[in-house]
Amino acid sequence: MNDQTYTSKELLGWLWQDYLKKHLGLMLLALLFMVIEGASLGALARLMEPMFDKVFVAGQEDALIWVGLTLIGIFVMRAIAGVSQKVLLTKVAQGTAADLRIDLLERMMQQDGAFHQSHPPGFLIQRVQSDVNAVGDVWRAVITGAGRDFIGLLVLLAVAVSIDPVWALMACIGIPVMVLPAAMAQRFVRKRAREARDLGADLATRLDEVFHGIVQVKLNALEAYQTRQYRSLTGRFVDTEVRAAFGNAAIPGMVDILSGVGFMAVILYGGSEIISGDKTIGQFMTFFTAMGFAFSPLRRLGGIAGLWQIAAAALERIRELLDAPVRLKDPATPVAAPQGTPEIVLDNVGLAYGDAKVLNQLSFTAKAGETTALVGASGAGKSTVFNVLTRLIDPQSGQATLGGVATTDLKLTDLRNLFSVVTQEALLFDASLRENIVLDRKGVTEARLQEVLEAAHVADFLPNLENGLDTLVGPRGSALSGGQRQRVVIARALLRDTPILLLDEATSALDAQSEQVVQAALDRLSKGRTTLVIAHRLATIRNAQNIVVLDKGRAVDAGTHDALLERGGLYADLYRLQFKDGRQVSEPRAKHPRKTRKKSAPTSKTGFWRRLFG
Repeated sequence: MNDQTYTSKELLGWLWQDYLKKHLGLMLLALLFMVIEGASLGALARLMEPMFDKVFVAGQEDALIWVGLTLIGIFVMRAIAGVSQKVLLTKVAQGTAADLRIDLLERMMQQDGAFHQSHPPGFLIQRVQSDVNAVGDVWRAVITGAGRDFIGLLVLLAVAVSIDPVWALMACIGIPVMVLPAAMAQRFVRKRAREARDLGADLATRLDEVFHGIVQVKLNALEAYQTRQYRSLTGRFVDTEVRAAFGNAAIPGMVDILSGVGFMAVILYGGSEIISGDKTIGQFMTFFTAMGFAFSPLRRLGGIAGLWQIAAAALERIRELLDAPVRLKDPATPVAAPQGTPEIVLDNVGLAYGDAKVLNQLSFTAKAGETTALVGASGAGKSTVFNVLTRLIDPQSGQATLGGVATTDLKLTDLRNLFSVVTQEALLFDASLRENIVLDRKGVTEARLQEVLEAAHVADFLPNLENGLDTLVGPRGSALSGGQRQRVVIARALLRDTPILLLDEATSALDAQSEQVVQAALDRLSKGRTTLVIAHRLATIRNAQNIVVLDKGRAVDAGTHDALLERGGLYADLYRLQFKDGRQVSEPRAKHPRKTRKKSAPTSKTGFWRRLFG
């Protein structure tokens, strides 16, 4: 995450233009109720003069009735106005927060793999949930303070000035002294709040990693280690929050001290005027009540400066994500997707991540309707080919074409609608089995769904599930076995019925019995489609019409299984290596022995890029 900062004016302008402007009507109505609620304080203060001078001092009984009725009327009006403006502002705040969350999610789903490598899931969840919640809560407080409290303060000061301008000036004598300390406190609070937001994201990331990797945590006895790591982060987070709270509380604290000084000056000066008879007790009580009522909104307004800095720190992080450039976009003038079953061609495709070349002028052709396998050592670039074809990443040179159309000339939606992908990581969502297969496709009939279930062998285990297709599969499909998850993904691919099929080690993590069932489903799925297969277990691709051998991002050989073995080379070396490790039942020897080639070293990459670049 960069250290981009925005001024309060920039943040307020963006928030108003993009999110708050649409709620202008509700905000104006809330403002009206704020005016009523704020003005009621001034009315209560003003009522003190007749209450003391006419009722308590002069003993006028008729004044007692109208003063009492006026008092209860003010409180009823204040209650109605207070409830109304709180409901309206909650609607505005929650609506704004909902819009922010939706925009954030939409923007982050548009980002490429490099973005998600540098922004882990826990970090993004913190931005979408915690930061947006903080903005919503604080924003409501800011609007309330800027509206109700500011209006109330103005009305109360007007009442105080009407009694005696000199008294009012003396009560506010300390306000100029607050300007510089308040500005310093605001900068302190914003810096601490920014640190707290980042530490909160680190905490969320740590939790995400622990819960998703709970099996490895237990198997490696890492409970104590993870607890220590989390305790350390939590300690830093608590310290930062405490320091931010100190800065935020400092401004109201200064208001308290300076208000006390002002009140003391008024009592000393005004008390002498009452004793001399220049002012009445009712006037003094009206002034004192007005300034006493003004004390609370003044403290809240002082605290709002700190609250805004907390919101500004969260808004900065949100704005950074929304402003992050989307590198993979639809072309300005997209062309129509190819019809029928397309041929796949990679022509001198080059791609590097930093200084590491991943694809090095790679060229090969996968003929329409045939199965082409990609083999090679880890780091040879096999998975990167899939990511280039589906535009999860764009190459720096060369191009990939489908049926003669460059992938970069197609709309992303049209391009990805050409592919069905089955990987060894059979990702399922925490939803029903039906939803995981249909995936929001409209118009799927029960007959078509049953056909897909039979073809993918999902129907074999469906009777064993308590709720059939309505059974919840659990987080990431944890309620199903590995083989069952793979068959669900194959059913999903069959239902998509796309012309291109990408298989990435689809059976590598399965036992022999499950592999046999899944492989039969994959064979049925690949019929009539242009199929690209990544396989480390070479026995699974012996029947492929073409096998492309990759080494360090280049295509170094291609042909059928028998032809590649006959002429020797890297494929024959890999095949012999697997046979030596006991992974093959038998191995036909190459007819022409050759010198052993040195196996290429895997490219050094970690994490996402290891998966992304194969």
